[in-house]
Amino acid sequence: MPERVLMKGNEALAEAAIRAGCLHFFGYPITPQNEVNAYMSKRMPKLGGVYLQAESEVAAINMIYGASAAGIRALTSSSSPGISLKTEGISYMCGADLPGLILNIQRGGPGLGTIQPSQADYFQSTKAPGHGDLHIMVFAPSTVQEMADTVFKAFDLSDEYRVPAMILIDGILGQMMEPVAFPDHIAAPAAKPWATCGTKGKRGRNVINSLYLVANELEEKVRERFERYAEIEAKHSEAEEYFAEDADILLVAYGASSRVVKNAVSAARKQGIKAGMLRPVTLWPFPKQQLMAAAKNAKSLLVVEMSMGQMVEDVRLVVKDKPVEFFGRTGGVIPSPAEVLEQIEKLCGGAK
Repeated sequence: MPERVLMKGNEALAEAAIRAGCLHFFGYPITPQNEVNAYMSKRMPKLGGVYLQAESEVAAINMIYGASAAGIRALTSSSSPGISLKTEGISYMCGADLPGLILNIQRGGPGLGTIQPSQADYFQSTKAPGHGDLHIMVFAPSTVQEMADTVFKAFDLSDEYRVPAMILIDGILGQMMEPVAFPDHIAAPAAKPWATCGTKGKRGRNVINSLYLVANELEEKVRERFERYAEIEAKHSEAEEYFAEDADILLVAYGASSRVVKNAVSAARKQGIKAGMLRPVTLWPFPKQQLMAAAKNAKSLLVVEMSMGQMVEDVRLVVKDKPVEFFGRTGGVIPSPAEVLEQIEKLCGGAK
């Protein structure tokens, strides 16, 4: 069994990317994700890889575009304001059908906001990570081990479907330390026959492009892309359940908030309250079927987020026949298990 080591979340993300065969990192410093950059700056030269601190977030995402077009597994990392600057490049990657992994260790906003943790980038990540008709895969791990494991999954699925992937976490998970295990080898990603890495006189030229001047051609390309998106939705939506099978009150939370909610659910159970939790593991595709199944016997739902309420809208779209309440803290404030338990108690008419 692989040895477990105590690592900070941001560093675990970086090490996992290396073990997944990513030896090209392009980034720009911003709190609270700077450890990703620092870790890569130390490790890449020793492995014969490429670490490049770009002149801006805009430059970094376009370097990912170029590296990915050449068939290289590449990574960039940032935090909320930096991701805003990367969205144009993400759209170009989607338009050119390029894989690549983007880490977003969220901080409070809007604007410069705060360096404290937040989940207020949900809309940006799942609804509008760039302009045009597009989706990217969005993963939301809740532990350092899961963060590391998700890196491998995200790279593989991104390559398989030629769709950019994002791991959406926050400053809590990025900065906390937990035991984590990695494979003891560096993966060798499969060759990409579509890549622009030279023909060697053995095939025709490959072209990477997102510009289509004939409307019908672009429409055909977008429709083909959405067929892939539908396949991703059918095969790769994920959720975790915690005491959900007999829950009268079903809580829905992701990432760091789910850790708080899990404690509150456990406390509620000790009081005789049938509370449970569903944690979306993928935010896009959103786990609609899993949520409908978990909510089937619940009397009400409570969504907990570190925002003014964003994922709650997706929950309400899925669960239309039951009341869906919301509790959130924002601006970098972290909800406590006691606060969530109080909300559970209110929904069931007071403490038992």
